[in-house]
Amino acid sequence: MTRVCLVGKDDIELRYELVSRETAREALATYDLREPYQNAVALESVSLGSAVALLNDLNWYLVRFVNTALIFDASVSDEEWLSRDLAEAIRDNEIDPDESGRFLKVYGVADDELLEPMFVTRTGHELPEYDLHDVDETLVVRVTESEFGA
Repeated sequence: MTRVCLVGKDDIELRYELVSRETAREALATYDLREPYQNAVALESVSLGSAVALLNDLNWYLVRFVNTALIFDASVSDEEWLSRDLAEAIRDNEIDPDESGRFLKVYGVADDELLEPMFVTRTGHELPEYDLHDVDETLVVRVTESEFGA
């Protein structure tokens, strides 16, 4: 199973915005929606390709209501998430999954909230410790080189 997590913008309630609109509601109707973090909507999809296709279908809503769209696919990494752009590049065979782990965006997690991210480059097996806030947990997201430099 592949997981998708959409993190809403600060000034809106993401789940409400998605299910209150007919087209988004219909696109999400077959999924069991969860809220793993504050103002986030998560679901499981059958594959990386179907997850990317769902995000493409929801793009109008993502542009307006979502800060971050993440995809988790165990065939790429059993611990790290992928940015939408990286997931699409892997699906389209533009980036080899084994070569996708250099550029990272690390979020702190506190009280079920994703805190501001820290960009890091993997230089070995160990990642630099998240030091923007005092947290017990982090969420590591692989990103493309262009997202890393943005």
